[in-house]
Amino acid sequence: MPEKTQEKLAAAAAAAAAVDHEKREDNEATESDAEGDKIVVVTEDQANQHEYPVPPMCTFQELGLDRWLVESLSAMAISQPTEIQRACIKAILTGRDVIGGAQTGSGKTATFALPILQKLSEDPFGVFAVVLTPTRELAYQIAEQFEVLGKGVNIKVTVAIGGVDMVSQALELSRRPHIVVATPGRLADHIESSANAVHFQRVKYLVLDEADRLLTDTFAPDLGVIMGSIPKTRQTLLFTATTTPSILKLGNRPQPPFIHICRSNAATVSSLVQNYMFVPSHVKEAYLVHLLMSNVKGLEKRDNWLAADSETEETVGRDKSIIIFVGQCKTAESLRVMLFELGFRVTALHSKMPQRERLNSLGKFRAEAVRILIATDVGSRGLDIPQVELVVNMHVPRDPDEYIHRVGRTARAGRGGRAITIMSERDIKLIHNIEARIGRKLEEFAVSERKVLEGMGRVLAAKRAAASHLLDIDFGARDRIRLKKRGIDPDAHRERGSSKKARIE
Repeated sequence: MPEKTQEKLAAAAAAAAAVDHEKREDNEATESDAEGDKIVVVTEDQANQHEYPVPPMCTFQELGLDRWLVESLSAMAISQPTEIQRACIKAILTGRDVIGGAQTGSGKTATFALPILQKLSEDPFGVFAVVLTPTRELAYQIAEQFEVLGKGVNIKVTVAIGGVDMVSQALELSRRPHIVVATPGRLADHIESSANAVHFQRVKYLVLDEADRLLTDTFAPDLGVIMGSIPKTRQTLLFTATTTPSILKLGNRPQPPFIHICRSNAATVSSLVQNYMFVPSHVKEAYLVHLLMSNVKGLEKRDNWLAADSETEETVGRDKSIIIFVGQCKTAESLRVMLFELGFRVTALHSKMPQRERLNSLGKFRAEAVRILIATDVGSRGLDIPQVELVVNMHVPRDPDEYIHRVGRTARAGRGGRAITIMSERDIKLIHNIEARIGRKLEEFAVSERKVLEGMGRVLAAKRAAASHLLDIDFGARDRIRLKKRGIDPDAHRERGSSKKARIE
């Protein structure tokens, strides 16, 4: 963006510094009782109040990419650019700031990576680009794509995220890698505490991936620190899968950046079947187990009581890869233990896991060694796991955009998929907001209550075992210690979150 525009953006980020730092965990977006307290619905008409004409079909060569990049794409069996790539690559190559909006899985990472790599090959010296992303897993995924596409220029990429030793990261940053991919909190920490290791004087590109999440109060202080250390003459590239008011507002400038928002940006794909299950809130786990019994054959433990139930019943299918989304880290861990006690092969992904365990969980799920992944919303953003066939929302997200991100983990690249949201009597308004956002009604998914009741006793026993396990390991002790160090009463903090949630409901 022009210098004045960049200064305004930095000022806006700094002005939002009145953020509750208690919600910040390991320098990334995390879950709390009051997360998602704002319901912001951007309709299709609002997102497309300006017409963004669909660019004509063309080749990567016609967009201005060098031959070596085209050959790298060809080796990956990518021959035709997507709409967002046709619209934005040429604008980035000509030096313009860009805001791009497109559905998850539409090639947004390559849209900014390809022109950055081309310009880097012309002047490969120092830190050339900084890419910011809200979650650790997405940071690793972006870094992998840069490395694959940039093999022809021997690119050096460093990932700076929470959960990893800061000293080793500082050493990597001091060696001036070409690309730095980071979560805002950890990079801001390096800038403030390892000033001699951070050399951003030659940065030409600042990229905000999942910009709708980054341009919120949670990340505002860290963005202010980062933008203050990067040259104002940089190019700024913002990409998002969902259009929010904060994104649309950035286009209302005297000298606006190049903007292209794909018209399908706000909706879910047509190949996705979307259902809901309306159940009492205190027996959600029993209905979830019944649903999983119809979708996973492979059981890990010696007691295969689940396998005997309903072998002939037709519901969704068998042997599927499933992601179950929950609202809090403690719920994810409790549900993981409960399902393991019942014999399912299952793993988890949440922000209170050590980083190595998080990567191992994703690796096992991608390799289909484990069929069920229980995740908080750290797993909803941008992760490319093509084989997911079923997404289950154990808790209804308060923000309709988060629903879109969650269900976007399935029905990718033209494949089919299904999303089932388990709702209770408290979630009716949230479901209506989601339906307004996606422009379609969710259909009821019928289940046999008799069969659910048959397994209720075992589910309750496994649930008690999970609760006992969390007490034994003192889950959340680290958070309580962190709050006490800040002079905050953990119990009072929890009550404030609960009361805030009650006001929202």
